[in-house]
Amino acid sequence: MMSVFGLLGHGFAVAATPTNLFFCLVGAVCGTLIGVLPGLGPVATISLLLPATFALDPTAAIIMLSGIYYGAQYGGSTTAILVNIPGESTSVVTAIDGYKMAQQGRAGEALAIAAIGSFIAGCFGTVVIALLGPPLALMTQRFASPDYFSLMVLGLVSAVVLANGSVFRAISMIFLGLLLGMVGMDINTGEARMTFGFVELSDGIDFVALVMGLFGVAEVISNLEDVSVRIVNHTRVGSIWPSFRVLKGAWGAVMRGTLLGTVFGILPGGGATMASFSAYALEKRIAKDPSRFGKGAIEGVAGPESANNAAAQTSFVPLLTMGIPTSATMALMVGALTLHGIAPGPMIISRQPDLFWGLIASMFLGNVMLVIINLPMIGIWVRLLAVPYRVLYLIICVVCAIGVYSVNNSSFDVYLTIGFTLLGYVLRKLHAEPAPLLMGFVLGPMVEENFRRSLITSHGDPMIFLQRPISFALLLLSVALLISMVMPSISRRREEVFQE
Repeated sequence: MMSVFGLLGHGFAVAATPTNLFFCLVGAVCGTLIGVLPGLGPVATISLLLPATFALDPTAAIIMLSGIYYGAQYGGSTTAILVNIPGESTSVVTAIDGYKMAQQGRAGEALAIAAIGSFIAGCFGTVVIALLGPPLALMTQRFASPDYFSLMVLGLVSAVVLANGSVFRAISMIFLGLLLGMVGMDINTGEARMTFGFVELSDGIDFVALVMGLFGVAEVISNLEDVSVRIVNHTRVGSIWPSFRVLKGAWGAVMRGTLLGTVFGILPGGGATMASFSAYALEKRIAKDPSRFGKGAIEGVAGPESANNAAAQTSFVPLLTMGIPTSATMALMVGALTLHGIAPGPMIISRQPDLFWGLIASMFLGNVMLVIINLPMIGIWVRLLAVPYRVLYLIICVVCAIGVYSVNNSSFDVYLTIGFTLLGYVLRKLHAEPAPLLMGFVLGPMVEENFRRSLITSHGDPMIFLQRPISFALLLLSVALLISMVMPSISRRREEVFQE
């Protein structure tokens, strides 16, 4: 235990440098901004900012990008409560009771509880990373190639389970991602495959071009089709100091939401959105008077806001210890680390201690910054909703084109981005989420490498994946998840949940 606190002290020394503090603040502010503005989620924003991280130190880059992710959870609650416009998908359920509280003149209470719950959950999730990270990394170091292969298969299956839409579309997206990940030189023979004669594809499809096209520009085009007019009523906030009665009523929900979000963040395929919806459902189920929900129940704000922040923090556990992303945002983090020459996984703690412990310490500092940024600046964030989106999106597209070109000084990457933009737009029209595609693209090379390495060591015997206990258990869990997905009762309930 003492060694963990000693290493955390080293992490604070790294995170407290002027450069890292500055980029932690930049991430927190950007995260709040994109949380406030509907249509610009952390996936699109991180993909747009990836080129800007090339000139940064890897630690500063990851600190900034992670700040955007968990900062968006804070910002999304502000407009959800005040004007009933959730800036983030994780804040959709917060708007149900939070906006009712604002209409009743209790906006300050709702905002304060959301901030307090988010801060407690964020700090708790960060402690979990510090405590679970090293032992999980030591355990994962004992994994052999078959175990890694089965673990990644479980991650891909989990992406199918929690993808919106049909299971068939989600599986199709994963296979498409796996195919795109195979473009380039064969890892064993060195021969070019699926490059169609383009020398630029010899090293594979550029990660920045893919994510900017699929999530950045395609998201812009999709949002431009929304012709709805947002009417922003500036609700009087009032006092942001909650009474003892309000704190007492919200305390249990904050604790339950924190624990639930912590679990959802660690699980493959979990994430902040699923955690917030589950926390709201839990609070409503255990309440003595469920009829209060939807009419301004403080638990309906405290539970989801705590859950989504805890999940946002603890989703870094499988990423940093096993190299497995649990969501599209974490897949972008894998890409960001890879672009800086860092392989996420069990060796990152021993080989990159400054990055690992500096990131954890920056999360504590970032959570403090976010409380200070959000509550006193509520009026500014709400006024940003009046910014014409067509002007905002035009700026985004210009920055996107410059960013893609600047990575490799290649016009070919710009053409790739245009192609993936069209693909992303078509996928949205077909109601096929691109997130599983990104998971397949990121994990594909690792799946192939461990699969082929396992077959080489076993002289071509595929039974090696079933002979190792860890690999067998992981594959069994993957099969169980897929079977449960096709069961009529579970499939029907899953569709109902996503519709809600």
